[in-house]
Amino acid sequence: MEKARWYVVHTFSGYENKVKANIEKAIKNRNMEELIHAVEVPLQQEVEEKNGVKKTVQRKTFPGYVLVKMVMTDDTWYVVRNTRGVTGFVGPDSKPVSLSLEEVKNMGIELYGPAPKVKIGDAVTLLTGAFENSEGIVKEIHQSKGTIVVSVSGFGREFPVEISMNQVEIFE
Repeated sequence: MEKARWYVVHTFSGYENKVKANIEKAIKNRNMEELIHAVEVPLQQEVEEKNGVKKTVQRKTFPGYVLVKMVMTDDTWYVVRNTRGVTGFVGPDSKPVSLSLEEVKNMGIELYGPAPKVKIGDAVTLLTGAFENSEGIVKEIHQSKGTIVVSVSGFGREFPVEISMNQVEIFE
């Protein structure tokens, strides 16, 4: 199966949260959790001052846009594209173009969503840290800490790397 990637969806201005809710509802109704992994409305915190009182507020980083992490298929394209409030995918001729990992990081999106269901012996790819994009085998699982120990090859030997469970992707 193809790997899930982040795509940008254009929405009617002010409908970002409604679009997010509608896509999430469609995912559940159509049992597409395996194909559409996350829907995000990027937010940033700003300090606002009114009448001498400062308060922190969250504002949409990209008004009119929603990010969707999904495996692009005809079905997932149809579900997202035909969600009320969506005007189309961002890309040439409205053909979806996925964001690079670097672009997603620069947007401040939490790349590492819910932790995958890993088991001892699973082959995984590390998504962050000094061993980013390295492959290894899960050797230990520490549920209480939310970490796993992955055996990674490098410099002619095997060594353990402890990493958060949600910062790996199961290698298929």
